[in-house]
Amino acid sequence: MLPKLTENKAEITAKFLETAGHALLLLPQSKTLPEMPGSAELKAVMKRRGLKIDALAKSPVAVQMPGGTLAVYVMLKAGAPTFDTHEQVRKALAPLMAEHPKSLTLAVVGDAEFKARAAEAAAYTALVNAVSLPSRKSKPDPALKSIQLFGHKSADGLARVQALAEGNLLTRSLTVQGPDELTPGVYRKRIKALARQYGWSVEEYAFDKLKKMGAGAFCAVAQGSPAKDAAIVRVSYKGPKKGAGVRGQGPGKTVAFVGKGICFDTGGHNLKPAKYMQGMHEDMNGSAVVLGILAAASRMKLPVALEGWVALAENHISPEAYRQNEVVTALNGTTIEIVHTDAEGRMVLADTLTLAAKGKPDLIADFATLTGSMHYALGSRMSGLFASSSALAHQASRAATSSGERIVVFPYPEDYDASLDSTVADVKQCSMEGEADHILATRFLSRFVGDTPWLHMDLSGHSCKGGLGAVMSDANGFGVAWGIALLDGLKA
Repeated sequence: MLPKLTENKAEITAKFLETAGHALLLLPQSKTLPEMPGSAELKAVMKRRGLKIDALAKSPVAVQMPGGTLAVYVMLKAGAPTFDTHEQVRKALAPLMAEHPKSLTLAVVGDAEFKARAAEAAAYTALVNAVSLPSRKSKPDPALKSIQLFGHKSADGLARVQALAEGNLLTRSLTVQGPDELTPGVYRKRIKALARQYGWSVEEYAFDKLKKMGAGAFCAVAQGSPAKDAAIVRVSYKGPKKGAGVRGQGPGKTVAFVGKGICFDTGGHNLKPAKYMQGMHEDMNGSAVVLGILAAASRMKLPVALEGWVALAENHISPEAYRQNEVVTALNGTTIEIVHTDAEGRMVLADTLTLAAKGKPDLIADFATLTGSMHYALGSRMSGLFASSSALAHQASRAATSSGERIVVFPYPEDYDASLDSTVADVKQCSMEGEADHILATRFLSRFVGDTPWLHMDLSGHSCKGGLGAVMSDANGFGVAWGIALLDGLKA
């Protein structure tokens, strides 16, 4: 549960600053220091360290106030990208959050435009890091209970910021849970509970039903698990008004978000070595991103109709697990030659995308921790994206810029299909060489969306050691803020 956030348009006073306990003050970039509480103490620290005032735009400075308050000062660069601003604020908050305060004071100083931007960045960063992620430590870290913001008061109480933080926290909380905690069966129960909380409708396609339907790609992966609790789950958010639509596309239009939900990935018969199996409980991150987006959209009451499709399964090794050289038939009739059992993500997504496309949405966007080659291409500080049109690519890039979740758009030209030619089936699952696998995976998935406008995000940035953007934890919820920004560009 997020802490209570209160806003006060009044400036923070010297007396309050000295007794606040933990305070972050955000200033516009300048070579001079404005008159404000604690300026004398700050100047003394800067002088002792041999720093000029504008050094605050590069690195925050912490000051111990006479009353015991730990105050951190930072200057935000004018016109800086959202990602850079979030990083600045996260680094400034770090020494304060390290002391696990029960309450936190934020103060913004400057003109009205700066205050609005700084307040949003500070509140989001504080909220998204306020609650510890699920842990089975005997003594969990205490949660932040309240945040007070001075110098700015918004019309809606920063409702959007709070919704984004809630969606991000949901995504990260699901992602970090161990494979013994979040099995596909448990996950399905969690989704039903979330549906009750947010007012979604839920439809489950359980393993036996999918088998009868002919979803051979999904079932090939899921059949290796003795529990047989795998399922494709559809959740629906209809918006505040029935038939709410998307800008420029008329009423009743729908955006479908699809997520890979492999709760643990052993690699199957092509077993992963221990180094690469570590952390594979997070292979369901794409599904958690979908749920985080729907949670944020629900809190914000966005006037769009959303479908969330999550493919929940485990990739086990067992006598029943699928094997190399098998040929399976996907839900849309495509026959697939199995080349590598550790390329299971594209298999479960194939049938899930087919189901999503059958609903004829106006846009499908899928999220998956899909390929190692995307990590080699980008590292873990941004994610890769593929778009079915240049117009969609531009929309996705604008959403990345505004949200602070950075992407790189990759091409996926048809001539790459030659690497997926099969002599025994319509298509190979992947190539044994692994070259350009992020592109080949996209070429493979493109067979299951038909003519539907489509975005595919390979979540190489879902976990970044030491945090990323506004988020301090390794698991950072990448994709939730981007997804909401994408909807902002579409909604009526």
